[in-house]
Amino acid sequence: MADKGKMDQAKGKAKEAAGKITGNDRMKAEGKMDQAKGKAKEAMSETEERARGIQDSLRDKRDRT
Repeated sequence: MADKGKMDQAKGKAKEAAGKITGNDRMKAEGKMDQAKGKAKEAMSETEERARGIQDSLRDKRDRT
């Protein structure tokens, strides 16, 4: 999912740049929103990965006892 977040961020940057070049404020705003959405997806993915790591650690400790 982190890749999807990066893809949204790249798409957003391109859209924002196109909006700046053409003077289209709506496209600029959409680009910023896409970037924010991508960052949120990336953060969620990192949180899920950390949670899985913690869960695996706890499972390993439980199995050793």
